[in-house]
Amino acid sequence: MNEADFETKYIDVNGVKTCYIEEGQGEPVILIHGGGAGANSYGNWFASLPLFGKKFRAIAIDMIGFGKSEGPAVIGADCSQKTRYDHLAGFIKAMGFEKATLVGNSMGGATAMGVAIEYPGLVDKLVLMGSAGLNTEISEALMPILKYDFTKEGMVKMVQALTNDDFVITDEMIDYRFANSIDPSNKEAYGNVMEWIKSQGGLFYEDEYIAKITQKTLVVNGKNDLVVPLTHAHKFLELINDSWGYIVPHCGHWAMIEHPEDFASAVSQFIESH
Repeated sequence: MNEADFETKYIDVNGVKTCYIEEGQGEPVILIHGGGAGANSYGNWFASLPLFGKKFRAIAIDMIGFGKSEGPAVIGADCSQKTRYDHLAGFIKAMGFEKATLVGNSMGGATAMGVAIEYPGLVDKLVLMGSAGLNTEISEALMPILKYDFTKEGMVKMVQALTNDDFVITDEMIDYRFANSIDPSNKEAYGNVMEWIKSQGGLFYEDEYIAKITQKTLVVNGKNDLVVPLTHAHKFLELINDSWGYIVPHCGHWAMIEHPEDFASAVSQFIESH
């Protein structure tokens, strides 16, 4: 499976040319990637998009300022979390969906949460996988991600921090994500996003805000996730009233890449049975 196997599609979302790939038919399930350097729809979801496509119309979007989607500057917006969740809500509307299930990893989880709270009518169910959104101390394990130096060696260290110790990192994965990370527009947007996060003291919502989520929610976490530890999954379960948990052993921050069959099976079952 490579990027050429998916047709690159574009749609205008309130003035932002937005890129996405998709697979399958039926109920819409939107997959939202994380915010690390070089992240985009294909790079995060290549392994699980076809699996979701067997049961749903699975759509992986490039968030505003990532991949081949235009950046916030096009519409004079900032790099805040609000810009990202407003854009995702606009995407759901532009696609003509009455509502969709959102599956978000890391920053994508925080973005999906924002839509679920601010635009509740657009969200059917919510899946938070290794999701950002809680206030946390910066750990040593995060340094390869936060201090990525735009070298191939730096990308290897970053992917190592994001995956479990037994995960086999391929040259193809490193080359693809590295090339994305050094793309001039992606690099500039990533720098702006990181500056915004730094100015806020992290990528988080207040607990009371997260507790406003009313949709049925599945919280997925890798047991060995160094970026979003298990304690965060437990906290989300405490805060979100209608929530279930699924913990994946031998798994870091990327369940959709490290264990795609397990992840897609658990999420698909949740969507179909709740």
